Amino acid sequence: MIDQTPISCHPAASRLTGIHAATVCPIMADGYPDEEALQSHVRHVTQEPRIEGLLINGHAGENAQLRRSKMAQVVASVRQAVPDRVFLTSGIYSESTEEAALQARDAQEGGADAVLVFPPNSWALSQDMQTVVAHHEGIAAATDLPLVLYQAPVTTGQMAYRTDVLERLALLPSVAGVKEGSWEAATYEENWRLLAKVRPGLSVMASGDEHLLTCYLIGTTGSQVSLAAVVPGLVADLFEAAAEGDFATAREVHERLYPLSVAIYRRRTGVTPTARLKACLHILGLIPSARVLPPNRELDAAEIKSLEQILRPLV
Repeated sequence: MIDQTPISCHPAASRLTGIHAATVCPIMADGYPDEEALQSHVRHVTQEPRIEGLLINGHAGENAQLRRSKMAQVVASVRQAVPDRVFLTSGIYSESTEEAALQARDAQEGGADAVLVFPPNSWALSQDMQTVVAHHEGIAAATDLPLVLYQAPVTTGQMAYRTDVLERLALLPSVAGVKEGSWEAATYEENWRLLAKVRPGLSVMASGDEHLLTCYLIGTTGSQVSLAAVVPGLVADLFEAAAEGDFATAREVHERLYPLSVAIYRRRTGVTPTARLKACLHILGLIPSARVLPPNRELDAAEIKSLEQILRPLV
């Protein structure tokens, strides 16, 4: 039985607040990160003063396609490019605990402030609490950085942690926050209430780009979202209005964001949201290429034209 006595939260939880943009990784023709374009991208995002942090090497950053050395390169490049005030979370992903631990160590050496632990994709088929906890404990033992948990979408099978597993993970001393990406509002609220009860002060960051307004009104400490890499000011406007209880303004901003969020995240065509994010940034002239890493593929001309029409009134 889990001890229900609340435990103190990690100090880094206080920095996992507000809007943290999940950025992309521009890629050169040889498959390596385009460091100049990457630094320009993150500088542009963080020019919005309400962007409190960045998530790099996440899904938007193609972490499943990047080798460990390239992920380390991304951390070092971004840390060099953005102000110290920007809280930097680096995603780590591997089917191997040992490899994930090495990625965490790289992130610390590169200047990250926290690591977001993505569950191995194999857990979609089968996993248990002992396995999940051991994976996170192995990563925590390799680094002094706080951990952020990833609560996967409800559509990803057992990668989406059951409430008992999520509770057990939340009680690990090194855990400072949760990127809550259940992508379903009722599950989000259930997890929000659970985490507030078992670990008061833990950061719970709403990360379902299609229903941010709903989550913000339920309650959140902030967001790690890729939509903020394209329109950082609008996402910050939404969060700010919801936090102030200004529903009319929040609804107005939501109506502006909704077509773009649906266009990027809703359709399941084999083209990833990352490819659409990169296409948006390329359309806006913010990255030199919309190139993605295989097996991801770029958009066709019709979808690019559709995104152009959606983006036009937003900028």
